[in-house]
Amino acid sequence: MTSIKEQAAISRLLSFLQDWDNAGKVARSHILNNFIETNQGKTAPELEQEFSQGASLFLVRLTTWLRLTYMTGSRLDKLLRSIGIFLSAVSSNRYLIEFLEVGGALTLLEILALKEIEEEDKKESIKLLQVISNSGRKYKELICESYGVRSIAEFLAKSKSEETQEEVQVLLESLIHSNPKYRNQVYRGLIALLPCASPKAQQLSLQTLRTAQSIIGTTHPSIVDCVLKVLRTVHPEVQYEGRGGGRVCSRRHKVAMRTRQLCSETFSPVHKEP
Repeated sequence: MTSIKEQAAISRLLSFLQDWDNAGKVARSHILNNFIETNQGKTAPELEQEFSQGASLFLVRLTTWLRLTYMTGSRLDKLLRSIGIFLSAVSSNRYLIEFLEVGGALTLLEILALKEIEEEDKKESIKLLQVISNSGRKYKELICESYGVRSIAEFLAKSKSEETQEEVQVLLESLIHSNPKYRNQVYRGLIALLPCASPKAQQLSLQTLRTAQSIIGTTHPSIVDCVLKVLRTVHPEVQYEGRGGGRVCSRRHKVAMRTRQLCSETFSPVHKEP
C-alpha cells in the first residue's frame, strides 16, 4: 500500500510532467533552467529520487522534443545540457540505452550537419557524443556504424570555433581507443582531414594521427604524401605538428628517405660554398 508521502511525491511528479506538456517554448526554457541548476552532477539514483522513480518519464519528453525541434533551427543548448545530466550521471546506463533506442546518437550526428543550428548547440552535441563514446566499445561502434566518423570529421573541418574543434578532437581520440572494429575508419577519416582549409583542424588532426598511428601500427599508403603537403603550409603550428607526423611515418614506412629529404628541402636554408 502506497504511503501518504509516496502519494505526495507521485502527485508532484505528475504535476511537473503536466506543466511540461502544457508549456510553450518560453516556459519550457524556464523549466530547463531550473532543472539544470537543481540537478547538475547528480547520480542516477539521486535523479530517480528527485523524480519519484520516474526520471525516465522526463528524459523521454526531452528526447522527443529534441527530435521534433532540431531541424527547425531552434536553440538547443539548454535541452542538450539537460539530456547530458541524464547521460553523464553515475550509474546512468539505463538512461543511455533509452536515449539510444529512440535514435539519439543519429540525431546528435545530424545536428552537426545542419547550417541552421548554432555553433554552441553543435558543441553540446559533440559533448553528448563524447559521453556516449566513453561509455564503452559497443557505443563507439554504434557511432561509427551511424556514419559518425564522416559527420564528425566534416564538422571539424567546417567549424569556426577553436574551442569546439578541440572538443571534436577529444571525441575522435575517444573513438580511436578500445575500438578495434572501426579504429581504421577513424584513422582514414583523420588522414582525409589533412587537405582541409582549416589550419586548426589540420593541427588537431595531426596530433590525433600520432595517437592513432601508435595504436594501429601500420601506416596507410596515403599518409606520407598528405603530411608532406601539410608541411608546405604557411601556418607554423601546423608545420610543427606535421614534422612530428612525418617522423612517425618515416619510422614505419618504406619511403622514409623521401620524407626526410623533402622535409629538409622545405625547412633547411640553402648554404652556398664561398
